[in-house]
Amino acid sequence: MSLKVIYIMGVAGSGKTTIGKLLATKTGFLFIDADNFHPRKNIDKMKAGIPLTDKDRWPWLDNIHEFVSKEISSQNIIVACSALKKMYRDCLSDGITDNCRWIFLKGDYGIIWDRMQKRTGHFMPESLLQSQFEILQTPLHCIEVDISKTPDEIVDEIILKL
Repeated sequence: MSLKVIYIMGVAGSGKTTIGKLLATKTGFLFIDADNFHPRKNIDKMKAGIPLTDKDRWPWLDNIHEFVSKEISSQNIIVACSALKKMYRDCLSDGITDNCRWIFLKGDYGIIWDRMQKRTGHFMPESLLQSQFEILQTPLHCIEVDISKTPDEIVDEIILKL
């Protein structure tokens, strides 16, 4: 695998962190969760059940892009990041497009809603899931994976397709 950065994208609750960590374990790539790059005000807004606007997201996306652009010179990276709109993905891959691959974790609303109700300790409430589906622009050039499979099956499929 000669990649530098693999972005794992999808709506909240699709399994980005779970799949990203498992893929990192199997590939030896560095794993980062894009949620850690949110400004505090974004997290507070989401905790309150208020969807983020594009204006809210730009500083977050810029933080991720800056980190990835610096780090790919020395290591391969897996980033779990919603990246729901094409313009967000364009921002994240700006200047490093040839070194990026996109994995889209695709699932239906019911499966993801059920998963979100069962998870604990995450700031994103289930009430924001609908807003995520509303802004999702399905990527054209990506590896699309059905999230109804087990995490191991998903990661094995991703590795095979990479």
